[in-house]
Amino acid sequence: MKNQKALVVFSGGQDSTTCLFWAMKQFKEVEAVTFKYGQRHEEEIHVARRICEDLSIKHHEIDMSVLSQLTSNALTRHDQTIETDEKGVPSTFVDGRNLLFLSFAAVIGRTINAKHIVTGVCETDFSGYPDCRDQFIKSLNVTLNLSMDDQFVIHTPLMWLTKEETWELADQLHAFDYVRNNTLTCYNGIVADGCGTCPACELRKNGLDAYMARKGVM
Repeated sequence: MKNQKALVVFSGGQDSTTCLFWAMKQFKEVEAVTFKYGQRHEEEIHVARRICEDLSIKHHEIDMSVLSQLTSNALTRHDQTIETDEKGVPSTFVDGRNLLFLSFAAVIGRTINAKHIVTGVCETDFSGYPDCRDQFIKSLNVTLNLSMDDQFVIHTPLMWLTKEETWELADQLHAFDYVRNNTLTCYNGIVADGCGTCPACELRKNGLDAYMARKGVM
């Protein structure tokens, strides 16, 4: 893979930024794509842009605001509260998001000659999102290759990692401090450690605390 090109689906959050650093180690050339789909805060786009500028990564920004017109959820509707339904799926789940993002990424990948698509989805700490499951990713990979008669490979370096192990991977990539201080995970749009109370911040903090404790750092 060292002589090949990858496209990272990039939100500027902890997971996708860790994947960006991972891709930079694995591939000769890396580009990133960020989708604007009417998410709760525009800051996510600004953070993704800044990180790509910091790391000298070519950055594509794609308008997918139509997604917010198709589905109602707490990530695209400010009047909805963040809660979990009886099936364990949070109201922040955006129907079809990863299906569309990865499909569009493949189209872009074909245009820029990037056969490798990297995404930060994770089944271990997947917050109940069905489109973060390994089975879905493998199925979509086959479908994309059939639909375009090509040979894309979707990489999911975080698929079987806990949030603690994701912090460990960032550390192994010499990106721990950068990821901690420059990424946006918070549903309320606060960079770095975030608001500390939303579900995304709690998951991030629990993983960070567990990793720091294991390292003997408080």
